Amino acid sequence: MNDHRIFERFRKEFSARFVGLDGKEGVARTFDVSAKGLGLSSSRELESRSNLEIWLDVPNSTDPLYTRGQVVWSRLAETGGFCSGIELEKAD
Repeated sequence: MNDHRIFERFRKEFSARFVGLDGKEGVARTFDVSAKGLGLSSSRELESRSNLEIWLDVPNSTDPLYTRGQVVWSRLAETGGFCSGIELEKAD
């Protein structure tokens, strides 16, 4: 698979919570992070092009980091569950 990323990717695991515009909530873990995107693993498949609000539990931070993004892809993981690629709305 071709990697079209501009920003460096870091293999980091953070706990995350998300909610879609449909109001459905979920929990996930990041498997990689960049300035413009996240890789999330969760127990359910996230619909491509759906918008999410995401809260990341970053170590040494008192409050979760809030961000928004759109699901670019989602597929079944080898270990069960699903992996999804999220494009973040802003690269702050």
